[in-house]
Amino acid sequence: MKRLILIAAVVLGVLALLAVSARAFLPGLGERAFARQVSERVGRDRLGELPDGLHVMFCGTGSPLPDPTRAQACVAVIAGERIFVVDSGSGSVANLLLSGLPAGAIEAAFLTHFHSDHVSDLGDLGLQRWIGRAAEAPLPVYGPPGVEGVVDGFNAAYALDSSYRTGHHGAAIAPPAGRGLAASVFEPGDGTAPVTVYEDDGLAVRAVRVDHAPADPAVAYRFDHAGRSLVISGDLHAGRSPGFAVLSEGADVLIVEALEPRMVAPITQAASDRGLASLATITVDILDYHTTPAGAAEAATASGTRALVLTHVVPPVPSRLMEPAFLREARARFDGPVRLARDGDVIRLPAGSDAVEFAHWR
Repeated sequence: MKRLILIAAVVLGVLALLAVSARAFLPGLGERAFARQVSERVGRDRLGELPDGLHVMFCGTGSPLPDPTRAQACVAVIAGERIFVVDSGSGSVANLLLSGLPAGAIEAAFLTHFHSDHVSDLGDLGLQRWIGRAAEAPLPVYGPPGVEGVVDGFNAAYALDSSYRTGHHGAAIAPPAGRGLAASVFEPGDGTAPVTVYEDDGLAVRAVRVDHAPADPAVAYRFDHAGRSLVISGDLHAGRSPGFAVLSEGADVLIVEALEPRMVAPITQAASDRGLASLATITVDILDYHTTPAGAAEAATASGTRALVLTHVVPPVPSRLMEPAFLREARARFDGPVRLARDGDVIRLPAGSDAVEFAHWR
C-alpha cells in the first residue's frame, strides 16, 4: 500500500510539474504557431496555382435563409490573372480574402439583380479592391438599370469611412480618386437574346434578361475566355426565361441557383405550427421565382453543358448527408457531373482542354 501511495505521489508530482511547465511555455508556443500561420497566409496569391484558362471560386453559395456554413451569393471568375466578381452578398468578401485571391486584382463586379443577398457586401468589395491595389479609379460595377442607384447608395454610405482611410494611411495607399464604385449600366434587352456587356483582352461577357419577377430587371451572365465558357444564372425561373437557353448553349459549366421545394415544405409546416405566419408565407412565395434542381438539370441537358453546379442553396443544407436529397432530381435528369457548391469550392477550366476540374480552397 505504501508503495502504491508513493507511486501515486510521484505521478501527481510529475503531472503538476508538466502543468506548470506547459503554462510557462504555452504562450511562446502559441506565438510561434501564430507567426507560422501568418507567414503562410499573408500575401498568399492562389492565382499562381491555376493554369491558363477560365476558373471559378465560390465565395458565397447561400441565400437569405441563415446558414452557418455559407455566405450569401458571390462567384469569383478568374480569366488568366484577372478576377471578376458576380454578386457580393453578406460574408462573401471575407471568403474571397480567406481564399487567397488578391483583392487588388479584381477588375470589375457584375450584378445579376438587386436583392440584398446579392449586393450587401458590395461596399466592402470596393474598399478591399481599392486598398489592395492603391487603385486610382473606382471599381466598375456592371448591371442593368437600377445599378446606378445601388452604387450611389454604397458610395454615400462609405464616404466618411473612405475619407478616414486616406487621412490615416495617406494618398499613396488610399488614393482619393480610387475610392468607391462606378456604375456601368447596360440594357439587357427583352429576354430573348444575349447582349455583350464587356469585352477586353480575350474575355467576353454576355448577359440576358431572365424572369425573377417582381425583381426586375434581372440577368444571367456568360463568360468566354481561352476557348472555355461558363454561365452564372443569378436568380431566375429557368422555365420562364427563354433567353437563358440561348445564353447557355454549349457552355462548359452551368452554375444555377436552386431551390428544392420538398425540402422547403417542412420549414413552411414548422413555421405554421409555431404561429410564424410571415415566415410561412415567405417560404411559399419563394417557390415560384426560383429554379428547382430538376429544372436546372433540364436546362443543363438542353444546353449540352459538361457539368452542372447548383448554388444559392435553398433551403440550407448544413450536412453532406443531406446533399443526396437535394440533388436527387437533378442527377436523375442530367448525365454529367452534378455538384452542390460550397464556399471555397473551385472549378478549373484549363485552356486547350475539355476538362472540368473540381477543387476546394481553404
